[in-house]
Amino acid sequence: MNIKKMLVSQPEPASEKSPYFDIAEKYGVEIDFRPFIKVEAVSAKEFRQQRIAILDYSAVIFTARTAIDHFFHLCEELRVTVPETMKYFCMTEQIAVYLQKYIVYRKRKIFYGTGKPEDLVVLIAKHAKEKYLAPVSDVHKDDLFAMLDTKKIDYTKAIMYRTVSNEFSKEETFDYDMLVFFSPSGISSLLKNFPDFKQEDIKIGCFGPTTAKAVKEAGLRLDVEAPTPEAPSMTAALDQYLKKASGKK
Repeated sequence: MNIKKMLVSQPEPASEKSPYFDIAEKYGVEIDFRPFIKVEAVSAKEFRQQRIAILDYSAVIFTARTAIDHFFHLCEELRVTVPETMKYFCMTEQIAVYLQKYIVYRKRKIFYGTGKPEDLVVLIAKHAKEKYLAPVSDVHKDDLFAMLDTKKIDYTKAIMYRTVSNEFSKEETFDYDMLVFFSPSGISSLLKNFPDFKQEDIKIGCFGPTTAKAVKEAGLRLDVEAPTPEAPSMTAALDQYLKKASGKK
């Protein structure tokens, strides 16, 4: 097997029980964890240029925990005290529970969906008289907002953070046999960091259809893809691929 060193474009897992470590041991592969992208906060000055007054809104829509962090940090920077009457609508229960980091959870009006945009829209539509603020990144999906438009919901998107390329220094060696990506932004960052990148024998794996599309549009070859019915996770897809490549049973 010619895959000895792999770069996974995510932060290193906090738990030693991560399947990635099992894969490294099982196939004798060295795995480096190095995000190709990072999230940066929008400054208070930049936010003011959007001419959005947070206290003009009666409800907030959160699609990610990152959005929660940046919303409350920005409120602190702007010296905005979020009223106890503010309502929160979250994409999932996990995101809703994360609000505990900033508010007294049981004393607030919090609603959450199942992870599907259409389910969250149903909840929001039941509170159609609210005025909604949606903290987002400069790069975000619009499917949820297209549905809100259909329901004629009064909402405003507020860019509170941005996704930027994580620069590689000239001193860093880039001698990987496989690269694993999780977002189109990761592919963009690869090409920005290495404009003369030639794939040749380097294998590329990715998670999600939009990332797969970005790989192909960049003129690169996609070798490992997840999720699939046989491999619902990236680690399952890598395990299958490496098992076949190594001849292990």
